[in-house]
Amino acid sequence: MRLFEAIIDANHRAVAGDASAGLRPADFADNLPVIALTCVDPRLNAFFPNALALPGEQFIWLRNAGNIITGPLSSTMRSLALACAVKGGEEIAIIGHTDCQVCKTTTTTVLDRLKDLGVDRSRLPENINDFFGLSGSERQNVIKACGFARNSPLIGPKIPVHGLMIDIGTGKLDWVVNGYDTLPVNTITPPPKTQFASIGNLGSFKDFEMGEMKFPDLKIGDAALPVISVPPRVVPSAPAPAATLPPKRTPAKMTAPPPLKPRPTFSGRHV
Repeated sequence: MRLFEAIIDANHRAVAGDASAGLRPADFADNLPVIALTCVDPRLNAFFPNALALPGEQFIWLRNAGNIITGPLSSTMRSLALACAVKGGEEIAIIGHTDCQVCKTTTTTVLDRLKDLGVDRSRLPENINDFFGLSGSERQNVIKACGFARNSPLIGPKIPVHGLMIDIGTGKLDWVVNGYDTLPVNTITPPPKTQFASIGNLGSFKDFEMGEMKFPDLKIGDAALPVISVPPRVVPSAPAPAATLPPKRTPAKMTAPPPLKPRPTFSGRHV
């Protein structure tokens, strides 16, 4: 069982009345300390870190209004990153709570209350929802915050980012985002080596060592076929097309002219 799986199991048993429910932090030394981001609601003071069954020295507590993260490079992400890099945090938990007044507050209400405090609307960012990170529900807010944290370049890929909800009336914890399930594939330990399955009638293959493979005792190139020089094939070029000559003209048939009639001759005498 992993750290937060054990934490939630112990929490559920304690809420159900099991006085012996608890956690042995020494069993999870490689996963401690834990970084938790929660709301500033003072009602949470009575629950942490007791609801996680962790000693205070293994609990790094960050708080803001509504446990909101507005982006992967926001100031809250900077604090989470430094808590990992400087304080050695091994796992992150973003913990929302029921009956959160921040999540219940609409944009119009925020603007009206800021106006009552003398804050002019023209001095505020254009998109109030994005700036204050307002969302529709406590669970939606936790999911959104986990998404920003998990995809932040400031958080290492091996740090699990969990999303939890705590019931403000009972102190019961429940999963919203299981950070172990959302770790990148390259951080998951590969399964142990197994035997090959049988294929058709070939039987079962067994695992083998490189020493079992036998190679011929030849030098490189000894077993190669000799190279035979083959003269390049000469492809005769296609004959040029014969020139097209004009068709021979048949001479016209010559006919002899009609014989000339003899011209009359005159003797010079007049008749």
